[in-house]
Amino acid sequence: MRTSAPGVPALTRDPSDSLHADDAVEVTLAASGDAQAFERLYRRHLSRVHNLVRRMYGQDDSEELTQDVFVRAWEKLGTFRGESAFSTWLHRLAVNVILTRRAERGRRRNRFSEDDRVLASATARRSSPEVAMDLEGALGRLPDGAREVFVLHDVEGYRHEEIAEMLGLATGTSKSQLHRARMALRNWLD
Repeated sequence: MRTSAPGVPALTRDPSDSLHADDAVEVTLAASGDAQAFERLYRRHLSRVHNLVRRMYGQDDSEELTQDVFVRAWEKLGTFRGESAFSTWLHRLAVNVILTRRAERGRRRNRFSEDDRVLASATARRSSPEVAMDLEGALGRLPDGAREVFVLHDVEGYRHEEIAEMLGLATGTSKSQLHRARMALRNWLD
């Protein structure tokens, strides 16, 4: 911490504050129809959204689904009230788009299983030094529900209560799915 005078801390600006301020300006411009402002937001947030999509949905169609998230963001930009950071709003919108896509494909049915045989029966790839730590590949092999809970909790940092609300399930189910996902990943990655 810098001091402006002996014993008096200087005020410093948090670099993340300027990012949020930049987003606020860009959102205002984009909401008024400025496509270039939206493109700057797109470029700024693309990698984080794509990583979330790839981890929650899998590699298949992840680029298309990422684009769907940004199309939806453009359509819904007028609903952003600025009560949270734009990145938080966009992240939540992305989760909603991912979950909607799953529902449209009928993939939400029976994805939460209390039967450990489902995870135990999944075949593991042969282990070699090159693929021993292929977390992305291992995540792709998890059942949808277990993967969603694992990504939201262990990668994105959501609490079980938040995950339960987002996914429309009980907190206990979120906890059990996380446990199953961790055990399966541990087995596959060992």
